[in-house]
Amino acid sequence: MDNKQSIVQGCQLTANVHSTESFGSLDGPGVRFIVFLKGCPLRCAYCHNPDTWATREGEQWTVEQVLERAERYRAYWGGDGGITVSGGEPMLQAEFVAELFEEAHRRGINTCMDTSAAPYDGSELQHRLLRATDTVLLDIKHIDPKVHKRLTGRSNENILECARWMSDAGTRVWIRHVLVPGWTDDEPSLRRLSDFLHTLTNIERVEVLPYHTMGRFKWDKLSLHYRLDGVEPPTAEAVKRAREILSHSSVT
Repeated sequence: MDNKQSIVQGCQLTANVHSTESFGSLDGPGVRFIVFLKGCPLRCAYCHNPDTWATREGEQWTVEQVLERAERYRAYWGGDGGITVSGGEPMLQAEFVAELFEEAHRRGINTCMDTSAAPYDGSELQHRLLRATDTVLLDIKHIDPKVHKRLTGRSNENILECARWMSDAGTRVWIRHVLVPGWTDDEPSLRRLSDFLHTLTNIERVEVLPYHTMGRFKWDKLSLHYRLDGVEPPTAEAVKRAREILSHSSVT
């Protein structure tokens, strides 16, 4: 497929976009243009963006519209920045994101995806997307499948399988783990997660993200039951300890 054909195909594809951020500095290397897509199969108890769960809402954007908007800010990206697609869950719209990232590469733009890998089923389309992604921010909610299901509504076996596939493929991965008191902060689970990450060869960074309640108001607005009422953010000491345990798995 030549560039002209690819651009035409990309223009025909659309994605449900929730919102964008022009100068993101926490979602991948450097300064980034972030596209938040609609739709997510998980129902994380601590989700701070439940307004992204629904798949049929949002604005319809083409690949060309995303890139045209993003490239307005290209002068600010420097050598490391680029485009990050987040959500929601980007892998639910894998064909669009793969086409977006492939066209971004043709324009010399770095690509990054923030994903839980919850939709992963080993399909060639998903592998095409992962191959087009320069950095994957992989959110591992919990290492234990049963606790993961209680926390998110789904088990994690396919998520861990995606992590293994990316290790074999040499995909650059940053691990993210939200530290929720009483749910994801017990030392045995953290050590199990560390042991799993030790089996992977492609982890460049491990980030421990402290649980917060800044998105709590959205649950009330959407008339959703918030299951973590009364749970406070972790202490600085707990975050430091979790980082110490998990940092032994980081390459850097």
